[in-house]
Amino acid sequence: METKEGKIIIIVAPSGSGKSTLIEKVKEDFKNLEWSVSFTTRPQRAGEVDGVAYNFIPKEEFITRKDQDEFLEWAMVHQNYYGTSKKFVESKLAEGINILFDLDVQGVDSFKEYFADKAKAIFIAPPSIEALKDRLLSRGTDNLEVINVRLENARLELLRKDDYDYCVVNDDIDRAYDELKAVIKEILES
Repeated sequence: METKEGKIIIIVAPSGSGKSTLIEKVKEDFKNLEWSVSFTTRPQRAGEVDGVAYNFIPKEEFITRKDQDEFLEWAMVHQNYYGTSKKFVESKLAEGINILFDLDVQGVDSFKEYFADKAKAIFIAPPSIEALKDRLLSRGTDNLEVINVRLENARLELLRKDDYDYCVVNDDIDRAYDELKAVIKEILES
């Protein structure tokens, strides 16, 4: 019997939109989705585990892997490189495993180019830029300069929210999660 190919579900959102919280809920509820751990040159934050949050690697190693075409997508975001292993994704899909991704808009564009309609992207939108700013400030993980860069990037990302397969507005985490859960079920059952 031939194995049914796995599905690709991508969550894309501006920084501070509640994406990480929603993704954690998805991971708890959807055991049939495997989390794709990206590679990054970003410094490891307190509490993050290498190989779980990200595969943390030096910039030189990232560039070597990129030059050897090991990434399905890669991008520089907030002065750090991020990328998704081509070998990991292709082997999981061939095994019939569904994969969950957290990508930025550039990464989604690369996935859509490579996988076309096989890759389903769900944009998580904040209720407003002001709400986003409040969330970023209350997190306390970045200085004001970084927050302003993230807000400017968010304004540009929000211009693209209708370019994706689905859009969920996170004005209330429980309501947004219910909507996200329904979307994921629809994708997995199709």
